[in-house]
Amino acid sequence: MNTKIALITGASRGLGRTIALTLARHGFTIIVNYLSAQDKAEEVARTAGGSSCTIRADVGDSEQVTALAAEIEDRFGQLDVLVNNAGITADNILLRQTEEEWDRVIKTNLTGCFLITRSLSPLMIKTGGGHIINIASHSGIKGKAGQPAYSASKAGIIGLTLSSAEELAEYSIRVNAVMPGYLPTDMGSLSERAMNEARAKSLLKCLSSDQETADFIAYLVTTAHITGQVFSLDSRLF
Repeated sequence: MNTKIALITGASRGLGRTIALTLARHGFTIIVNYLSAQDKAEEVARTAGGSSCTIRADVGDSEQVTALAAEIEDRFGQLDVLVNNAGITADNILLRQTEEEWDRVIKTNLTGCFLITRSLSPLMIKTGGGHIINIASHSGIKGKAGQPAYSASKAGIIGLTLSSAEELAEYSIRVNAVMPGYLPTDMGSLSERAMNEARAKSLLKCLSSDQETADFIAYLVTTAHITGQVFSLDSRLF
């Protein structure tokens, strides 16, 4: 198979959708992972065109992720790019954050990234390597009041990225993290106050662009010698 295959988790909307369609324009066949938004996921796959498809799976569920990996291997026999994009938030101050909220965010954001990476890496190894991109966050570096679970999950993704890069380098699998700035899409659009704060802290007094993020990822996956890096695409100082 000459066409390269890319799996994007949480690709039915927001940044994941933009990444999926951008990689499709660069010639990739796209696997659109989703959990509940079936209609939106199918629209993304149709727009991506070719042999692009959808696969439903909860990334935080080990059995579902194992089934997803088996389906990809049976259907395509390869995976060239994996973008761990699926993520949720349950904002609350630390003293009010419930264990259920904490567990739900960590399960999707961090455990999901781990499970997907662990399950799909063997297919990449079998076919000669690939590129894994983990979507991190400014909150994972700086922390954010009202987001203890989300900040912890994104900090964990950075650590997982660096560890995975070391372990998988011998198999020609590059692993990098990308930190978009504040995006006015999906989760980001829910809080006008947070958007205004991010804009005020930006050196350019602007929010970030999901298309710019997707274009950067499209470039990054073409590189052969970049791994173990955390790229900030923000205009806020750390």
